[in-house]
Amino acid sequence: MKILVVGGSKGIGKAAVELLLEQGNEVIVAARSNNDIRHLPIEFIEVDVTQDVSALDDLDDLNGLLFCPGSINLRPFHRLTASDFQTDFDLNVMGAVKVLQACRLALKAGNGSAVLFSTVAVQQGMPFHASVAVAKGAIEGLTRALAAEWAPDIRVNTIAPSLTDTPLAESLLSNDKRREGSEARHPLKRLGTPEDIASMAVHLLSKNGSWITGQVIGIDGGMSRLR
Repeated sequence: MKILVVGGSKGIGKAAVELLLEQGNEVIVAARSNNDIRHLPIEFIEVDVTQDVSALDDLDDLNGLLFCPGSINLRPFHRLTASDFQTDFDLNVMGAVKVLQACRLALKAGNGSAVLFSTVAVQQGMPFHASVAVAKGAIEGLTRALAAEWAPDIRVNTIAPSLTDTPLAESLLSNDKRREGSEARHPLKRLGTPEDIASMAVHLLSKNGSWITGQVIGIDGGMSRLR
């Protein structure tokens, strides 16, 4: 399969790239930098999804698209500005919209699958998550709308992780006390790993996920369903 991973240079995206390569797939990575993936046998396209994504316009016959860019901007609501909300929305939602529009014909030609990311905080409701929940809630709506509009040619699904041990989450896991507290809040008593999330993403991209579309799938250590 030929798969485009947007934001595939770190964290969950990088783990997905490595797993896709292990399975013999052709992988294209679109990101701001390839410093951490120079050693991997991938095609690299320099793209900032908050800016122009026209570099993706000429791709053809994509079997899959994984959109990984995200943000963790946790503050009390009264300390969030309109600009904070806009920044999160531009990255998480408009970035995905621009990439999906650029790649629609390529995905259709490849009978492809698109996988996006939300967060457990959309369904769970968590303090200090207003900005990211607004943006990722929009992603969940977009997922269902496009899954309906693009069927049967393109499948669209979203993964909603809980806190995962990635570079993006470093500030939340900066010492043992924070890490242990975060682990204790999950029914499975550990944090997610990039590989936990990447394995589901690769499943949804593959033929094994060919009867799955329009879904928001929680990979969250039980956080969203168990008490």
